[in-house]
Amino acid sequence: MGKFEELEESLQKVFPLTKSPLVHCITNEITCETVANALLYVNAKPVMADDPREFPEFFSQSDSLLLNLGHISPAREEALLLGARLAQEHQTPMVLDLVGVAATKLRYELAWKITGYRPQVIKGNFSEMRSFCGLPSAGRGVDGSPVDQTPAARQELAQAMKTVAQKAQSVLLATGAVDLVTDGKGVFHLQNGVSQLDRFTGSGDLVGALIAALLGSGLSPFVSAVAAVSYLNIAGERAKDSVGLGNFRSETLNQLSLLMEEDWWQAIRRVADDKTTN
Repeated sequence: MGKFEELEESLQKVFPLTKSPLVHCITNEITCETVANALLYVNAKPVMADDPREFPEFFSQSDSLLLNLGHISPAREEALLLGARLAQEHQTPMVLDLVGVAATKLRYELAWKITGYRPQVIKGNFSEMRSFCGLPSAGRGVDGSPVDQTPAARQELAQAMKTVAQKAQSVLLATGAVDLVTDGKGVFHLQNGVSQLDRFTGSGDLVGALIAALLGSGLSPFVSAVAAVSYLNIAGERAKDSVGLGNFRSETLNQLSLLMEEDWWQAIRRVADDKTTN
């Protein structure tokens, strides 16, 4: 059985998310409410807690951990590193979201410190992932650049991600017009989504949260990464005919609560000519 067949079989077992995994989020304030609501929409339970004094009690309850590098401060950095360490100690599945690592050395170095605690999944946009993997990046701020998403650049990144995934012992996800997911062996090139998803704050953060929810439901890191990014992208496709970006954002979030009742994974699209896919 290939990886794609395993993906469908795994998703059939957990959707809808009847387990309601508790996802501990150490994330930025800018998208905190959106992330919390998105988790509720897919029948997960969010707890937005970044005070280290509470961590021992929360880690005894939570099913997964989301670490988001957005809106860094000295206190947030301390919380992220402690959360990563406790997740490793408690064997709590962990997602690292590489927000802004292409923009500042501080975030890049922090990302690699957290990687030392072996997050199950590491995600970022193409430009962030290129920087994380040691490749030149044209990203500005927390946004990816089209320059980093040409076919040649995509193949270059796919190979670099495989190497880093092996080193980090993590699944890596790069989001863009074509999404890349690798476990260090093969690479899935996924082609769902619409351009409007890049035009509201927090769409990338939602992918990290959805990965954490799926990890907390017992899915493997590879399946969780492929399913989470595809789920949001398919929700965006359902909302693409909305008039105005405000309505598009609202309908995308609405679709998060509706798709789970369907065999939505049948709409996942892979790039057919990818030589690195297994």
